[in-house]
Amino acid sequence: MEQPILCKHFDELTNRELYEILKARSAVFVVEQNCPYQDIDGLDVFSHHLFISREDQSVAACLRVFRKPDEPGIAQIGRVVTTQRGSGLGRRILHAGVEKAFRDYHAEGIYLEAQVYAIGYYQKEGFEVVSEPFLEDHIPHVQMRLKAPEH
Repeated sequence: MEQPILCKHFDELTNRELYEILKARSAVFVVEQNCPYQDIDGLDVFSHHLFISREDQSVAACLRVFRKPDEPGIAQIGRVVTTQRGSGLGRRILHAGVEKAFRDYHAEGIYLEAQVYAIGYYQKEGFEVVSEPFLEDHIPHVQMRLKAPEH
């Protein structure tokens, strides 16, 4: 049976859900990538969190969606994590995040900053690179954008 994608605003998350989301992000971005950085950046409280939980309540995939603070009409996706690689959960969670941004935020476009190694993952969802590579926490990133579909 396919695991459901849950979507909750920060204020709706249970303590356990928030803990498991932060635990998954820390496991990948801090421990696995050996990159100490400030994950808790103040944006989670303004975000919708999409996540897929396992039976033991641990998080297999997650991301957050929020309005880009400095760009009206643009949504931003970030903190995209999959702890179960090769399972298709990453593709599912990203697609759901894009749908959320366009449907519920009525976004004209979506912005994200991708680690360079993951460019192809985002391109499969239609994102395009719009910047030269830059270092974020000593890891090469690029800016990417996706325009809203024409109706």
